[in-house]
Amino acid sequence: MTTNPSTRLKIAVLFGGRSGEHEVSLVSAQSVLSVLDPAKYEVLQVGITHEGAWLTGDNVRDLLEKGETKGLIPCTLLPDPSKPGLYALRITDHGTVLEKLTDIDVIFPVLHGTCGEDGTLQGLLEMADLAYVGAGVTGSAVGMDKGVFKDVMRTNGIPTVESVIVLRNEIEKDMESVIRKAEAVAAYPLFVKPANLGSSVGITKCRSRADLAEGLLEAASYDRRVLVERGVNAREIEASVLGNDEPQASVPGEVLPSREFYSYESKYIDGTSCLLIPAPLPTETAEKIRQMAVSAYKAIDCAGMARVDFFIDKVTEEIFLNEVNTIPGFTSISMYPKLWEATGLPYAKLVDRLIELALERKAERDRTERRFRRTA
Repeated sequence: MTTNPSTRLKIAVLFGGRSGEHEVSLVSAQSVLSVLDPAKYEVLQVGITHEGAWLTGDNVRDLLEKGETKGLIPCTLLPDPSKPGLYALRITDHGTVLEKLTDIDVIFPVLHGTCGEDGTLQGLLEMADLAYVGAGVTGSAVGMDKGVFKDVMRTNGIPTVESVIVLRNEIEKDMESVIRKAEAVAAYPLFVKPANLGSSVGITKCRSRADLAEGLLEAASYDRRVLVERGVNAREIEASVLGNDEPQASVPGEVLPSREFYSYESKYIDGTSCLLIPAPLPTETAEKIRQMAVSAYKAIDCAGMARVDFFIDKVTEEIFLNEVNTIPGFTSISMYPKLWEATGLPYAKLVDRLIELALERKAERDRTERRFRRTA
């Protein structure tokens, strides 16, 4: 049976990006691209280089990974909703000319970290009036910034580990003062993290002042805002959330890191960390984590998807909400799709559902009045 091409949704998958998580994004994109049903979708690949150039064409993901981008087409999206779709940037004798390549039904961002997961891209897509997978501007921005996120959690009565935010400028001008501020949070060990990054990039476990100084500089190389938080001897539990206004949480899973903590290397390089799905937890604890995950999701006005990460103190058994990832990893070893598979939603159907949620969210946005109406 042949499929009428006009009935297929046009899906633009975005990956790469100006982020320390660029390489992780390429791996996630490969997994997403592999399950998009060609009978349902006409798929367009859009890769974004480390420098921020947008490129399209054939096999963009593979070529971007190899650094062989010369034959790809420079492209862009316009923030003007009257000019929808993807445009090529053609260089002519008279300068650069915009040439429309195709309309787009849904944007599927698989961009982790800054300039993709932090609300910046979402702002462009909102201005362009496009449907897109995942959280909006507010949910993305708050979910990305670990400091702001923790403040929102505390306001909503959701427990988080004690922490403080310091600025790159403070670190560079007066390291001693920053160290004193950090040490006031708790006794060592302390964890230092870029406030706006994921995939465990730039995270350091610090057991001394020397470690702390080194960790602050490392984190500050990735972000101007740096989070310092109390180290917890903890089990690491994660739950996946799916939905818009009525989200649901998956069964929780547990990460057993192969290293001291769930680092970038243990996630993506040596691949030796173990995932226990479902997590071996008492029923009431698992249910409490699912409820907290949904509460956090709603508190930041998340949409589409998120992975919510928790700590359970091994001594006190206290539960702390660590962070929300609004574009979680989609690699073959990533917790987000694995948790939904264990809950009864296979990977391909999960991707289909995320596209449906993007269209639902767009339909809801379209109900919003854009002009002031005078009343009698």
